[in-house]
Amino acid sequence: MGNGMNKVLPGLYVGNYRDSKDTVQLEKYKITHILSIHDAARRLHSDKHYLCIMASDSPDQNLTQYFSLCNDFIHAARLREGNVLIHCLAGMSRSVTVAVAYIMSVTPLTWREALKVVRAGRAVANPNLGFQRQLQDFETYKLVEERRRLKERYPSLALAEKDLSECRIMLDSYQTMLSERTICEGKCAMGRQCPTGVCRTASKRQPRPRKAAAASSCDAGATAMKRSPSTLSTTSTASGYRPRSSPAGLYSYTGGPSRPTRSASGLSVTRVTDSSGLGSAMAVGGTEYSRRRAASAPATPALSPASSPPGSPHRAPHRPGCSWIIPTVKWDPNTM
Repeated sequence: MGNGMNKVLPGLYVGNYRDSKDTVQLEKYKITHILSIHDAARRLHSDKHYLCIMASDSPDQNLTQYFSLCNDFIHAARLREGNVLIHCLAGMSRSVTVAVAYIMSVTPLTWREALKVVRAGRAVANPNLGFQRQLQDFETYKLVEERRRLKERYPSLALAEKDLSECRIMLDSYQTMLSERTICEGKCAMGRQCPTGVCRTASKRQPRPRKAAAASSCDAGATAMKRSPSTLSTTSTASGYRPRSSPAGLYSYTGGPSRPTRSASGLSVTRVTDSSGLGSAMAVGGTEYSRRRAASAPATPALSPASSPPGSPHRAPHRPGCSWIIPTVKWDPNTM
């Protein structure tokens, strides 16, 4: 997470909060637009165009309602040859979800394929289970309409062939990374989560078998608990293999699509445009106050006051009978 922002498509980068503040990286990759999505998303650079979305990294957080707005912001910037940075706090879940939704919308890829494209560029990409469910629901119920909407609003095909070609290259790269074990899909021989490559170590150790619990009268009388169909991708215990966890949280959602949730058709959006014309901002989510604060340009920080301003009271070293010492200051009316 600390290796800087990563390119996932031409003109599209994913990073974390630290990357969004790093002016060196922003200049290096010529970032012109920043999509900030986290609990306290706020405009940090007055010369950049911002879309600030206040959203938590919770499986219950509805991100689907923002996909169309994010797609417009990203696609319009790329068509104008701008470079877009999508970031959250860690650059793993919320920002990746938005990037995956965009790639799905401008290419024929499924959400799983789009996630692989992002992971090929940024190995820590890891939407939480709730966001993966939303991506699958988006693919099932809304993707066709969103693709049609984008084509009508942005009829230019300048990016279509290039994006599809780049995605194919990234998918091939992803398969190569899998074969070289530089990335993992959770098929870890040690049955552990391995964001840092536990499954790539030279050790041939196998997980210790768990000791069988001693049967008791309570166990005999207890009703066996049955696990409901899980949304996690696991190997059936009936085959003799223990379930394997996903890496880094590369959470694998394999459940069926849920029914589409109803959300407000209109989003409360606050827009701010600088008089200089160098930057602009849109803020979505939260309260009206938080949106205005997020979209406002950062104020120039004031200089730190002097530690001992001239003419201020000074206190003598602490001694019995010590009192305040007021320095003598000459007042000149001509200076007022």
